[in-house]
Amino acid sequence: MIFDTLDLADAEGAILAHALRAGTAAFKKGRRLSAADLEVLREAGIDRVVAARLEPNDIHEDEAATRCARVVAGAHLSASEAATGRVNLFADVPGLVVIDIPELDRLNLVDEAITVATLPALAPVEPGQMVATIKIIPFAAPAAALGVVEAMAGQGPPIVSVAPFRPRRIGLIQTRLAGTPEKVLDKTARVTGDRVAALGCTLLAERRCRHETEDLAAAIGDVRADGAEIVLIAGASAITDRRDVLPAAIVAAGGTIEHFGMPVDPGNLLLLARLGDLAALGLPGCARSPKLNGFDWVLQRLVADVPVGRAEIMRMGSGGLLTEIPSRPLPRAAASRSGEATASRAPRIAALVLAAGQSRRMGGVNKLLAPLDGVPMIARTVDAALASAAGPVIVVCLAIIALWYVGAFFLNAPFAREMQESPPTFARISPEG
Repeated sequence: MIFDTLDLADAEGAILAHALRAGTAAFKKGRRLSAADLEVLREAGIDRVVAARLEPNDIHEDEAATRCARVVAGAHLSASEAATGRVNLFADVPGLVVIDIPELDRLNLVDEAITVATLPALAPVEPGQMVATIKIIPFAAPAAALGVVEAMAGQGPPIVSVAPFRPRRIGLIQTRLAGTPEKVLDKTARVTGDRVAALGCTLLAERRCRHETEDLAAAIGDVRADGAEIVLIAGASAITDRRDVLPAAIVAAGGTIEHFGMPVDPGNLLLLARLGDLAALGLPGCARSPKLNGFDWVLQRLVADVPVGRAEIMRMGSGGLLTEIPSRPLPRAAASRSGEATASRAPRIAALVLAAGQSRRMGGVNKLLAPLDGVPMIARTVDAALASAAGPVIVVCLAIIALWYVGAFFLNAPFAREMQESPPTFARISPEG
């Protein structure tokens, strides 16, 4: 590809490298310059343009992107029309993005002109969601490089595809200890129902039993008889060992323990087991929350028929540090290097009462001073702020004062401490001012 500043006499058919305005006409980057375009440019006093001219061994960016997309796209993906050297791939069904990462790397290493970017491997997607984008960087790709890419087709699984979620019947068992609140079990059932419904699955009738090996083993048998394809078990107490109540009950019901624990937090205490052809999961405590945790990663793969076993779980550490949850007994951020907990600090919240308006839309009455049961509205607002746990309480009367006050509070620590120790007082404002 020739990329240069060209005289108009040599620019017909060339691709404009930068957007250009000529009088009232505007030409976008990437436009193929016609004889009529060149005449408009001459009339505007422009005699040279920065442009690219393709050579015989160059493939135009749109054609190259389209051909590259055919190599990349696998099952359950649709491709957009090529434009400005780009083709996007969209999911046709809900599921997980499956990426052959070594092959993707191999493709991106062929030539700097050819690039493919994707969502993270095994990210969940909805229909119509963009999964990948193919972009040709310059205005053309070398034919030889594109030939190398096209030779990759058919050498193995598709580079990018979507594994669709397959509707499953899922059973839920919860165990009780003396004093286990029913509302906790009710919430877990509700959260789990929402979680499996989001994957297109059905939660069968939930079962509850005592946190005892024999009772749980019997409940597992009942859930299997109900037709469950995946069994979820939420214990009243977290699993602490392969010989604990939940794994022992699974073994007693004829199952086998495949793996205990995972390098994902929250989600460390997950148990993966098999009951014949069925998967059984002993849930970590964080599964009672709707927030993303390691249990989601395993359940999504099971529903999408993506292999998930001992080795796959043990490779989840990269990216496995998920969002912190406030309910954690010992938040990660509260643990010192020695492992001892440090005292958590309650958040400081200031109250800001905006009282600088002139209430022009109220006509002749300032709504701040309008009486409500004999008390000006602004006084009621300030009283409510003072009665709260917020501190300090700041009333904005003039914008410039507000900027100074707020800036001093957040930037001047001694001033902030002084305000906290001696909060400001407020005089009542009469309707007369």
